[in-house]
Amino acid sequence: MDIAHGSRSSRLVVIGGDATGMSAASQARRLKDPGELEIVAFERGHFTSYSACGIPYWVGGDVTDRDELIARTPQEHRARGIDLRLRTEVTEIDVAGQRVRARDVDSGAESWTPYDGLVIATGARPIRPDMPGADALGVHGVQTLDDGQALLDTLARARGRRAVVVGAGYIGVEMAEALINRGYEVTVVNRGAEPMSTLDPDMGRLVHKAMQGMGITMVNDTEVTELRTDAEGHVSAVVTRDAAYPADVVVLGIGVRPETSLAAAAGLPLGEHGGLLTDLAMRVRGQENIWAGGDCVEVLDLVSGRERYIPLGTHANKHGQVIGTNAGGGYATFPGVVGTAVSKVCDLEIARTGLREKDARRAGLRFAAVTIESTSRAGYYPDASPMTVKMLAEHRTGRLLGVQIVGREGAGKRVDIAAVALTAGMTVEQMTVLDLGYAPPFSPVWDPVLVAARKAAKAVLDPTPQGGGELRGQPRRPRTPQRR
Repeated sequence: MDIAHGSRSSRLVVIGGDATGMSAASQARRLKDPGELEIVAFERGHFTSYSACGIPYWVGGDVTDRDELIARTPQEHRARGIDLRLRTEVTEIDVAGQRVRARDVDSGAESWTPYDGLVIATGARPIRPDMPGADALGVHGVQTLDDGQALLDTLARARGRRAVVVGAGYIGVEMAEALINRGYEVTVVNRGAEPMSTLDPDMGRLVHKAMQGMGITMVNDTEVTELRTDAEGHVSAVVTRDAAYPADVVVLGIGVRPETSLAAAAGLPLGEHGGLLTDLAMRVRGQENIWAGGDCVEVLDLVSGRERYIPLGTHANKHGQVIGTNAGGGYATFPGVVGTAVSKVCDLEIARTGLREKDARRAGLRFAAVTIESTSRAGYYPDASPMTVKMLAEHRTGRLLGVQIVGREGAGKRVDIAAVALTAGMTVEQMTVLDLGYAPPFSPVWDPVLVAARKAAKAVLDPTPQGGGELRGQPRRPRTPQRR
């Protein structure tokens, strides 16, 4: 829907100044000049258009300058005709009146701004446990550049070198690495059986072993009950049912929730996971002139056919492009995702796409799960490193359902092969004949992903076990890679 009204200039209001919000504003500006479309963007922080995914690497010292994470400054946005208002928080959306109430964070002054079109890009908020000490000095969530700066300020004045990370998802393991790089003694306290709940536990176990080998103390299957503080209100220990872990700084890596309090108060539709629900054009369901994207929305999982909450920067930027195109009078859609993500802890690469075993069960799918071990290069080539590939495929049909990869250099980005296959709806049998690039410095003659596909293609034809349920391929000793 084009929000322009004939010769009258229309106003697009954007809530949120990071990936989705400013991508949408910039794309709309490319399509409509300021005389046709006024764009007003509100951002409650100090920064815009930055890489939140890069914050752990800035904290760890791999990125030396905060500004390297900023793709476009507020001044650059304003120079392109976007009225960007920093340190301004939207506190209310009046859907019937087509206006938003905004408050200046520093002065407290409030005002209403009318809109013809609205973009909600409020992102996510780090989960803070509801327990004593959760808001103590030295306890940090890491979601924005402001959060990263606050953590670095704490590290600069910390009295000791003991850090505890609560949670072992993407942020948890990345922050554990960052703190190791800063010379801290790091303990990760995790309520799951293994780190990286985005993987199946057997693959998470590989991450666990690698983290221990890097000097990180892993404490799994443990619930935090309290964050103990000293007389000055600074965190001093992370307490569980069984032990207390001394801490000079605590980083919360428990995960995030969609920041949809504004949307909920305005009566906009939320999904099972608390994210806004949109159509394929990223328009909020039931609304003609309100769009939403990024970490505050739920997305269609193309593999399971269900709505999921997958907060990733790759999705956020694509959402912004789609929203900006539609708000600027063009037409674009976002069909959904397969859930591809890659991360690392020190030199260990961790990747996944599609469904885990529990996702497949929840969707009512019957499947085979196979695991293979291979190498990143031909086995005889120098510096060939081991990798483990796990693949899920639907019983009988052989449709690829998901892939997980854990390995050293050269392992992680192989997940993109599986991401393309999932998006195309390929079967594992079809994957076995993919014409992938080969040379000894880059891959064995049979790429590890294709080795897993060959094994899965056999496993999906096995008879259904009595009582139903999933089928599990039995792991075998890896064969010696063919030399060529």
